Amino acid sequence: MHVTTADRGTLVRGRVAVCLLFLLAGMAIGTWTARIPSIKQQLGLSDGQLSLGLLGIAAGAIAGMQVVGRLVDRYGSVRVMLPMAFAQSVVLILPAYMPNLAALALALFAFGAVHGTLDVAMNANAVEVERAMDRPLMSSFHAVFSIGGFVGAAVGGLLTHAAFTPAATFAVLAAAIAVLALWASRWAFAAPAAPARADADATGGAGTAGWDRGLLLLGLLGICCMIGEGAAADWSSVYLRDALGSSAGFAAAAYAAFSIMMTAGRLVGDRLAARLGPVTLVRGCGLLAASGLGAALLADHPVAAVIGFGCFGAGLSCIVPQVFSAAGRRDPARAGQALARVASLSYVGFLSGPVLIGSVAELVGLPRALVIPVVLAAFVALAAAALRPHPFTK
Repeated sequence: MHVTTADRGTLVRGRVAVCLLFLLAGMAIGTWTARIPSIKQQLGLSDGQLSLGLLGIAAGAIAGMQVVGRLVDRYGSVRVMLPMAFAQSVVLILPAYMPNLAALALALFAFGAVHGTLDVAMNANAVEVERAMDRPLMSSFHAVFSIGGFVGAAVGGLLTHAAFTPAATFAVLAAAIAVLALWASRWAFAAPAAPARADADATGGAGTAGWDRGLLLLGLLGICCMIGEGAAADWSSVYLRDALGSSAGFAAAAYAAFSIMMTAGRLVGDRLAARLGPVTLVRGCGLLAASGLGAALLADHPVAAVIGFGCFGAGLSCIVPQVFSAAGRRDPARAGQALARVASLSYVGFLSGPVLIGSVAELVGLPRALVIPVVLAAFVALAAAALRPHPFTK
């Protein structure tokens, strides 16, 4: 693809626009997470009641992902993601004004639906930008999401310390998100419509967006990775505190190491993808994740556990970005539907991972239960060939 100077400027601005969308999406999640305790106290909810309310986010995200794929393919990623970016600033405010658990669950369903729709649409646009720029970019976009989550949580925490109410906190961050969305709307890159594939026409528009073996395998890789992410988020600190006897403060270092190394891995992931190709990169990442966490479990020591979870985060860092990129490239005319399917499966993995680990831990203990993400990471390494040769690899 020949890119003129004017085209390159358009693409650079388009890349910035996608980064802004990933940033604001991460900020919305981080801000909400930081104020969950305040919302719980405000409504007088028990842990169990709060868990029921939080299911609204998951249900909404999955519901949104079921419809967004066809919308993206029909109208283009830009026409879907930009309205959803502005909507993200609106739905962020709603939970602060809900009077009871039922209303909170509905507000969180709306939050999840908007976030899930935005997630698929902005990933589809990210695939369009990296295809047009002819080099890997997806890992850096996902790194920006992680940074946005940190920024949202940090600002939310500071405003909480400054005695801001949840409503005031959400309003401040919503205004920032709206500004980022406005900026992105001015620079967003709209790729030319991709021609429909012959097999899609012959099958009534299904094409490769249907559940063929390759797409299903990509979804399974996403599930394996996201089960590991969910397990690290919910069980890493518990493992250090309860199984290894560390202090609560040191136990928190496990997830901190995981998060930092995941972000760092995503920041260098595009260069690694360009040099190694997605198959080799994902295979190496799977091996790093499996060996790092596996060795930590065998060592049975708090310091080793922190190092192991750090290696686990670095290993998982590049897998989902490469899986999403591969899904979006399978058929440009049906990229939205393919991404929606893979993202839905991956999200189910993130939600089910902590539950799976907890259930198995009840039977055999947490250290043995954490072998599950080790095995799944090893499976990712073995099945890395599901990612077709990267078109950007030299």
